Amino acid sequence: MYGQVGKIKLAEQTFLEMLEVGCEPDEVACGTMLCSYARWGRHKAMSSFYSAIQERGIILSVSVYNFMLSSLQKKSLHGRVIELWRKMVDKRVTPNSFTYTVIISSLVKKGFHDEAFKLFNEMKNGGHVPEEVTYSLLITISIRNFNWDEAGRLYEEMQSHGIVPSNFTCASLLTMYYKKADYSKALSLFTEMQSKKIAADEVIYGLLIRIYGKLGLYEDAQRTFEETEQLGLLSDEKTYLAMAQVHLNSGNFEKALSVIEVMKSRNIWLSRFAYIVLLQCYVMKEDLDSAESTFHALSKTGLPDAGSCNDMLNLYLSLQMTEKAKDFIIQIRKDQVDFDEELYRTVIKVLCEEGMLREAELLTKEMGTNVSFRESRFFQTFCKIMHGENKDCEYFSVFDQANTTALGLIITLYFRHGDFNKIQEILKLLLGTGGGLSIVSQVVNNFIREGDTCKAGAVNAQVTKLGWRLEDEVISSLINLCGKRQKLKQAQEVFAAAADSPTCGKSIFNSMIDAYAKCGKSEDAYLLYKEVTDKGHDLGAVGVGILVNSLTNSGKHQEAERIIRKSIQDNMELDTVAYNIFIKAMLKAGRLHFAASIYERLLSFGVSPSIQTYNTMISVYGRGQKLDKAVEMFNTACSLGLSLDEKTYMNIISYYGKAGKRHEASVLFTKMQEEGIKPGKVSYNIMINVYAVAGLYREVEELFLAMQKDGWPPDSFTYLSLVQAYTESLKYLEAEETINVMKKKGISPSCSHFNHLLSAYAKAGLLAEAERVYQKLLTTGLSPDLGCHRTMLRGYMDYGHVEKGINFFERIREHAEPDRFIMSAAIHLYKSAGKKPMAEVLLRSMNNLKIPFLDNLEIGSKI
Repeated sequence: MYGQVGKIKLAEQTFLEMLEVGCEPDEVACGTMLCSYARWGRHKAMSSFYSAIQERGIILSVSVYNFMLSSLQKKSLHGRVIELWRKMVDKRVTPNSFTYTVIISSLVKKGFHDEAFKLFNEMKNGGHVPEEVTYSLLITISIRNFNWDEAGRLYEEMQSHGIVPSNFTCASLLTMYYKKADYSKALSLFTEMQSKKIAADEVIYGLLIRIYGKLGLYEDAQRTFEETEQLGLLSDEKTYLAMAQVHLNSGNFEKALSVIEVMKSRNIWLSRFAYIVLLQCYVMKEDLDSAESTFHALSKTGLPDAGSCNDMLNLYLSLQMTEKAKDFIIQIRKDQVDFDEELYRTVIKVLCEEGMLREAELLTKEMGTNVSFRESRFFQTFCKIMHGENKDCEYFSVFDQANTTALGLIITLYFRHGDFNKIQEILKLLLGTGGGLSIVSQVVNNFIREGDTCKAGAVNAQVTKLGWRLEDEVISSLINLCGKRQKLKQAQEVFAAAADSPTCGKSIFNSMIDAYAKCGKSEDAYLLYKEVTDKGHDLGAVGVGILVNSLTNSGKHQEAERIIRKSIQDNMELDTVAYNIFIKAMLKAGRLHFAASIYERLLSFGVSPSIQTYNTMISVYGRGQKLDKAVEMFNTACSLGLSLDEKTYMNIISYYGKAGKRHEASVLFTKMQEEGIKPGKVSYNIMINVYAVAGLYREVEELFLAMQKDGWPPDSFTYLSLVQAYTESLKYLEAEETINVMKKKGISPSCSHFNHLLSAYAKAGLLAEAERVYQKLLTTGLSPDLGCHRTMLRGYMDYGHVEKGINFFERIREHAEPDRFIMSAAIHLYKSAGKKPMAEVLLRSMNNLKIPFLDNLEIGSKI
């Protein structure tokens, strides 16, 4: 009783009195006394008393041991807990569930993990079901020891007992799933937590935010972050930074910075990690001043980490601040920053591209002592080539397969340094090993991908000099790159060195033809084609397609047709692309019948047409005024389930318009939009023109507004159609106002814009208005074109204004090009005015120019 209320002295006194009267204490009395000491934390006295009763041979009950063990554990005296446990085992006292729970916890806390698991299994074998806290503890240490399978097995076992996990256990498991990138299990666990009403804390929400970020579910991450704040759980810097990193991963540095600003406004102290994330934001934003300031603040927390140094260096490089990058490298090396491989790669790249040989050698030598680089083939390549069997590299494995990226940088370094002998030495060494040619080919390919014709060409030349030849694909790629960069001479040199070989493949010939084409030398491409084919080489559909396309684009249609016919006669195996090129070439040449026959051949050989094929054939039949056939092509493409694009729709719509089928064009334009294809500016202009030709100005106005609503500002062609729509509807004022509006919008009207208005006034006999508009045209700085001249003369003729017509002709004759209608009209006007000699002089002039006279013109036909 005294022990239970804390009166230890009285309890001890009572126990002594019992001994003095000769009453030998039993296990109950001794256990009661030990429990009293344990309850009130008198561990020294408890230990002394326990030793004394052990000498008397008294066996205590498991409940007494549990009392003592629990008391010691509460004070984190795990070593003494384990010591007492071992004594309990020696006394053969049978533990119960509580005992196992306490001991397993202390064993884990002292790092005796194997013993803890052994005792755990003993506990289960004894018929005891472990508590959640025990499972949680063992799951946690399994995760820390990367024994993820064991952690998963423990959780499944816990579930089989119907034990509901605590949020701490869930947090541990979520951490494991996150590290394993097993996001589906993580989300499944969170769903389970919700169903079992397990309250999530900030740690769990933070993990969820990271997981959503990894899955690219940025909106879900944002929603979780907001939910955390609404629940009043948002207080830890790690949660803010998790959300900031999600925004960074999505490329939204502004939102990431906003999250960090909110965190700072709530007086949350910025840790070293926070500065690292903040630096990443400014680097992505390319905000140099803020990035440098943040890096300086980070440096105050300790030596900058390699990742942050790499971020800063990449920022300088992206801003093309090479000198700053070099200064930065000097500083971090002086500060003895601990390099990782990524930082080494970035630094060595700068040194190589700047030709800083000495610095590259020193850095590589210093990094040779970095144990973490032992497995890096990139570093091994540098170390072996620069230092050979240097003792700093002696622990590396045999150099049997070089890293091609590293090799490229080494060659760049010696190239910039001007040491071509070293480059030749490296290449010779590589080419003498198995697979060396393949490695060198990969290096050159890397240079080609970077667009560096100089280095790629230099290595190719050295390889050729050493008596080797790069793979055909690499040589072809190099020639193609030279063509793209308009370096025809270099392309020719590379080709000449390869073409002499009897094994030169068609890819090299084709690439040279392509290079000629890209450099605008279609004639040279044609000559090479003839030379190669005369020698019996087959260039295949690709080479022929390139050449035909080049000849077509340069207007050499006869040569293109010859090649097409020869390819067909030789029964060359053609693919869809080649057929498309052939059909388009003949379309541009105006050889519509031949284009149609090529299409028929495509079908007969079982080659599948593409949407481009049908689109071109719509143009072939449309231009040939075979609208029914053009529509048939469109419908066939639809029936085959091909994905019709905007170009295909607008192609057939334009031909409907030209045929005056405005309703069909309108229906198809609507259908296109219903299919989810939004019209672009060209599409709007085509459809507006269809309506404008018919004078449907209301429909034109409607589309004019729609295109602007869709973000397409009207251009000169749009306004031309609007002017045409108004003039066709006799809306003269609206037409003229449209011209004024476009001028205010900064779009200069052309003669065509004015001519629509001139023609409308002239046709209506409003010649005074036509003359006013003509003068207005002159004041804008435009020189009236042939169309305007014809329109004015036509008006004067139709309404019998003979003198005005003659005066107009005599004003323009000096600068107007000879034209059949204008000259014929002038002759009729002179005759009507009785100026026959003038008419005869002009007629002789027409005869000398071999311009036929229009005899059927009539003066005053509309009076």
